[in-house]
Parts: sequence; C-alpha cells; structure tokens
Amino acid sequence: MKQNFRIVIGMLALAIPLCINAQVQPVKPERNENAQSVRPVKAEKNEHEGQMSPMEKPEKSKGEINRMPKISGFVQGLYQANLSEEGELTSNTLRMRRVRLSVDGTLFKGLTYKIQGDFVRSPMLVDAYLKYKVCNEFAIQVGQFKTPFSLESPINPVNLEIFDYGEGIQKLVGYSDVCGVGAIGRDIGLMASGSLFEIEKQNGQRFGIVDYSLGVFNGNGPTTTDNNNRKDIVGRLEVHPGLKALTLSGSFYYGKYTKDDNVNCTRNRWAAGAQYNDGNLVIRGEYISGTTGVAHTVIPEDLGYFNSNGYYGVIGYNFQAGEQKIMPVLRYDHFTKDASIAKGGTNWYTVGINYWPLKSVNFKLDYSLVQQVIGDKTNSHRVVGILSYKF
Repeated sequence: MKQNFRIVIGMLALAIPLCINAQVQPVKPERNENAQSVRPVKAEKNEHEGQMSPMEKPEKSKGEINRMPKISGFVQGLYQANLSEEGELTSNTLRMRRVRLSVDGTLFKGLTYKIQGDFVRSPMLVDAYLKYKVCNEFAIQVGQFKTPFSLESPINPVNLEIFDYGEGIQKLVGYSDVCGVGAIGRDIGLMASGSLFEIEKQNGQRFGIVDYSLGVFNGNGPTTTDNNNRKDIVGRLEVHPGLKALTLSGSFYYGKYTKDDNVNCTRNRWAAGAQYNDGNLVIRGEYISGTTGVAHTVIPEDLGYFNSNGYYGVIGYNFQAGEQKIMPVLRYDHFTKDASIAKGGTNWYTVGINYWPLKSVNFKLDYSLVQQVIGDKTNSHRVVGILSYKF
C-alpha cells in the first residue's frame, strides 16, 4: 500500500513542475495581419469515448464556458448467428447489446464531470467521475472510469471497426476477464494523465509527442468495494513520433484480487501495440500477456495459476460516397487462456463492412471463421450484424 502511494506522490512531483512551466511561457509576438488568424484547435481526447467517428469533426473553441449539462448516448441492437463447420445453423438471437445514456458538463474552468449508465444491465452505472485539468501536461481524475490499459480499450464501441472488442481485450482488460473479477473495463480509482512536449506542424496541427495515464484502482471492477488491502496500479504510455496519426503504445496492469477463502491472487498484465489512423486508413495491432491466479497446490483448481496471451491485427479504409462512408475491414484475433496447454488457443478470421449512412447511424456486418485448436474441436462460423444510433 505504501509503495502505491509513493508511486502517486512521485508522479505528482514530476507533473506539477511541468504544469507550472507550461503555464508561464513568454508571450509570442503578434502575427502579421495578413497571416492566418485562426488556427485549428486540438480536440481533447476522451479516454472513454476514444477516437471520433469518421463523420465527426472537432468542435471549435467557444471561448466561453457552457455550464449546462450535455445529454448524449447510444443504442446498439445486435443479431448473431452461429453455424457449424458444415454451415448448419446451431443458434441465433436478436438482442440489445448496449443502451447507454450520459450526462457530462463543466462545473468551472478545468473541472468537468461525466455520469453514464447502461440500461441493458438492469441498469448499471458505467462512468461517474470528476476530472480537473490543470494544464495540458497534467490532469487528475477520480471516480469510476475505464482503466488506462491497452490500445483498443479506450475506443468507443460504436467507433470500432468490427462489432466488438477482440477476444484478448475481452479476457485480459476487465470486460469478461479470465480472473472472473470486473466488467466493462472500468474500475474505481484515482488517475493522473496529460500530454507532454507539444509541437505544431506546418499545417497548424498541434499535438503532444507523449501522452501518459497512471492510476490507482480498487481492482474489483465497477460499483464494487475493495476486499483486500492492496490497490492495483495501471498505466499507459503513448508516443506519437512526429506524426499525430501514428501511435506507439505500451501499458501495464499490476494488481491483486481476492476470491474464495480470502486467497489473494495475482493479476499482472502488459500490452504493446501500434496504430496508424489518419481518418481514412486504419491499421492497428497489439499483443497482450497476463499472469492470473495463485501458485499454490491446495486451493481449488478454478483459482489456478496460468499465463495467457492474445494478439490481433486489423486494417480498414474509409471510402467516401457523398456524405456517407463505408469501410471494408479485415481482422485477425488470437487468444490462449493457458499457454502451458499445447495448441490451446483460438483464432478468429474476420471480414466485415463498417457503414455510416448518417453521422449518427452506423451498421456493421461481420463474418468470422472461428478456428479452435484445442483437442479435436472443429471449426465454426459466426455472422454478426449490429446497428448503432448515437445522439
């Protein structure tokens, strides 16, 4: 516990001087009247909404603070059909995948808030946090929100290239985690974040070379109190080497969780990935590895102790058709729950279409060949269509 607080104190000691230095800068001389007077404004990245949809553009700065709360959200309806290796229909269903409603706004300059609920989960609190941005280099956030782990998890599910996150993300980033603890990638905690070494390109585009996030969390998932005396440390570092569209990412998760008979189990993960996204061409790949459980011979087998790994690669390109956009997508996913089992993983080969007929409407149709390499299990097929509407 003391080690966790030392990390946070050290992080604050490093970031606060950067903020002071950023706020006290010499005044630049005024530009020539003939020069361009309005520069593009950098859109602040939302950790929980991720990249903007292909149809969206950053809003211009108003100069005045609007304290009225903003209500937004999205609805996703899904159809899924599962087929055998011979193509026979084994199951199919229609269901609501997500129904989210958000309220966010600004209390005063630098202090923002967000509350988001999901009404498919009876209902369930998704996000509830306050964020105070001191400067571009440092902001502090407290409440319930996504943990800063992995490159894909921060992306809003509406803006994903296929219908949902990959299996490695699902199983090792706290959605349907192999440890059985947590859900929807969120937790309760405190996080510092910021953007360092900001530069301006010749086209007026401004961005930070380094983005960081570092937080302390309960480790038990959303709306759940901690049940041990340890806190989980989670962090992500993203580097944009001279090009905003290019991201090199590394992240880690170091924590403990408690299950049956107060047994403290390990939950350690790391991830490394890269992405190129210029608004049209999207290429992303990531590798995730994790150690889960406890190395002890007398505990129940389901607590176990095993190493897991997953990786994926996705590529897509947006084609403009009037005001509409359509993106053909190819994706490969692999996940192995227990790497000690020979040929114990599963592969997903997916081809899909991501279509935006309107700014607020998205339709995805995906076909996947699911190749299970565990024992004598056969291959199968999956077809998924998902319709999303956001407001």
